[in-house]
Amino acid sequence: MTHKLFAFIKILSIIGMVLAVYLLVEQLTHSPFRPCNINSTINCDAIISGAVSRTFGIPTPLYGLVGYSCIFLATLFKKRKTILGIAIFGLLFCLSIAYVELFKLFVICPVCIACQIVMLSVFFLAIIANKNKSE
Repeated sequence: MTHKLFAFIKILSIIGMVLAVYLLVEQLTHSPFRPCNINSTINCDAIISGAVSRTFGIPTPLYGLVGYSCIFLATLFKKRKTILGIAIFGLLFCLSIAYVELFKLFVICPVCIACQIVMLSVFFLAIIANKNKSE
């Protein structure tokens, strides 16, 4: 059972890395092709060039990329507590970004929502993995 949990977490961390790389590339290149921009309310501009594009001077998507990469590495070494710790931090970070987007900027970032769903899933799987230590 635990091997399947680690496999799912590994897959989710890869998905998270892909999403973070997409946002980071968009932020660095400002590509004219922006599939994330649907209208003035549903778009990725807040993360790409807006108020939450940088956290402590570092591109916000880079935090996601590092976090998901660390989760991926922790799954390779089956470090349950490390995965849970990173997932807790990542979830709180995601929720703070979501709060700013939704309640201060009134914007919904589809890619950010996908990242939040991935991190929430990793968090719950990490809790289950930590409860199943005997396996």
